[in-house]
Amino acid sequence: MNDILKKTIDMMMKNGAEFCDARSQTIRSVAIQSLNDDIRHLNQERSGGVCLRAWKGGRWGYATISSFDHNDLKEAAEHAVRNASGMKRNSLKIEPKIIMDKCRQNTKIHPDDVDLSEKIAAVLDVGKAQTAENVVNRIGSYSEEIKKNTFLNSSGSEIEWDEVRTRFRAMSVASDGTGIERYYDGPDGTAGFELVKDTDIERLGRETAKESVLLLKAERAPSGLLTVITDPMMSGLLAHEVMGHASEADEVIKKRSFLSEVCGKKVASPVISMFDDGTVKGAHGSIPYDDEGTRSSKTQIIKDGVYTGYMHNLETAAFMNVSPTGNGRAENFGKRVWARMTNTYFGPGDRTLDEMIQDTKYGILCDKMVNGMEDPVGGGFEAKSLRGFLIENGRITKMLTSFTLTGRALEILQTTDAASKEMILDGGMCGKGIEDWVNVSSGGPYCRSKIIIGGGT
Repeated sequence: MNDILKKTIDMMMKNGAEFCDARSQTIRSVAIQSLNDDIRHLNQERSGGVCLRAWKGGRWGYATISSFDHNDLKEAAEHAVRNASGMKRNSLKIEPKIIMDKCRQNTKIHPDDVDLSEKIAAVLDVGKAQTAENVVNRIGSYSEEIKKNTFLNSSGSEIEWDEVRTRFRAMSVASDGTGIERYYDGPDGTAGFELVKDTDIERLGRETAKESVLLLKAERAPSGLLTVITDPMMSGLLAHEVMGHASEADEVIKKRSFLSEVCGKKVASPVISMFDDGTVKGAHGSIPYDDEGTRSSKTQIIKDGVYTGYMHNLETAAFMNVSPTGNGRAENFGKRVWARMTNTYFGPGDRTLDEMIQDTKYGILCDKMVNGMEDPVGGGFEAKSLRGFLIENGRITKMLTSFTLTGRALEILQTTDAASKEMILDGGMCGKGIEDWVNVSSGGPYCRSKIIIGGGT
């Protein structure tokens, strides 16, 4: 494969590219979902191909191909360079570091070594474990994705790496005839089938069902500007959806970020630090290299309330005359590379959750999120919490149904007066452009801030 890609690199350079790269990729995935003891979804997919990129005159040209025939590759190489040609935009030079490496992800149990029947059994078992009074729908799900990448560029880099991700979930829907509530839980990460083996499946299902039933008796949340302790999932949603997307350097260069002019300025309370770190062991968004062959790294975005920098791919780093941060990511070999997040989170503080609750006179503790809004241009924050708990005189007194949180991100972060030592990351998918998705995680500590709450449902 390396010899084939080298020849393709040579063809693009001979056709006039100033810089170019070639990435061969195969992707295999499995997705299983059950509903009330029946398998409702079972999908196995495999795809693969080569992405060719040529840099010329300040622009990228792309060509993708699923064939390794010499004539087909030659034609694709010509297309990549031709697609980059046109009116010269700038004289930026793309000069990445030369890297020679082969790395394999360590897994205790590779998904390829586990029979499909065992994966199906785990999904059915976690669904069965959710059996309880008032639970009307018991859902189990399992997914895996295995990517293998071979990357070469005209600077001389040759890199091979793989990525293995697994996710296992339980979700219970409960109803008492007057209302419907749901609750979900389960692990995810860059890991093999050991992620499922290490899970107490019966307990996961039982506890998920229990929490969904308890929500049926939850009360409506108060509304207004309140003291709110966001849980790691909700803290991560703020870090990812608003602060994270606005810290992607391509958005900054296009002046589509409210953070475009804030480097070196105080944007949050000293309690707040923020990172994007693709090197977190086992996290869902971790990658050894990005899709431009740049080694993954830990990028500090906010330090003690002061904004320190952006997430870069090769092009944005060259534009701003800084080093790339390993954030050039594409959904697959057929999609373009953007500046994208990996694992984005607020750093831990020095308090415990119990301490934060005990010195809160009146407020709300969030628990899990439903969804959130992306607003990198205006900096607005809007999200929905799955449930919460009312805090009165330093004690949790009531469970609350789902409610919304709104406000401006920087105003919220400037009011943050405490963050917990405990920090958790939660895996998911991040979209950018038109249906262009990558694996990420977000999270952080419990953070106490002032946030506008909309009445619960």
